[in-house]
Amino acid sequence: MNKVELARMIDYTLLKPDATTAEIQKVCHEAIELGVYAVCFNPIHITTAKRSLAEHDVKVCTVAGFPLGASISAIKAFETLDAVNRGADEIDMVMNIGAFKDGAFSDVQIDVAAVVKAARGKALIKVILETNLLSDEEIRHACILCRDAGADFVKTATGITSGGATERHVEIMRESIGYDMGVKAAGGIRDYDTAITMVNAGASRIGTSSAVNILS
Repeated sequence: MNKVELARMIDYTLLKPDATTAEIQKVCHEAIELGVYAVCFNPIHITTAKRSLAEHDVKVCTVAGFPLGASISAIKAFETLDAVNRGADEIDMVMNIGAFKDGAFSDVQIDVAAVVKAARGKALIKVILETNLLSDEEIRHACILCRDAGADFVKTATGITSGGATERHVEIMRESIGYDMGVKAAGGIRDYDTAITMVNAGASRIGTSSAVNILS
């Protein structure tokens, strides 16, 4: 896979809490130059991103329930509806990891479904599992819950907790859902070789703040 092809699989991400408008605009400019698929910012930056990317084929992704997944479903749904109304093309939501660990699987599925419903088919929904906190069997189960709730993608990690995407976790996710959904590998992907490893393991999207380094 060449770098042009890889670029079309990358969500160029800037989610740090102190990101400035100038930094967001810089990432958008770089995204256009690199030819990446999407940028991913916190919700407050959606309008800036849409303006910066006007007339360019780069999608705008944002987050809901980020970074802990511990918001109530109504809040995640509101974040999603607001983001879609302001032009977001994709939403990366964080699964309710504590509920999953409690065995409250119905609550987890309802949580994801609430976000899917709020998007009204106008934005893709990716669910962050935080795979480094889950066993292999838990990853499989979480993937199925997300699939059954109507999500479009499952995603490895926020990058906030220790650990990120691993080749094994991506393989498990792809094996669990087949090819009817996407798999986004994110967390610790900072160079071309690691990105390609994740693609070969089954990732259909790469989330990274290191797009310039990967694609240079």
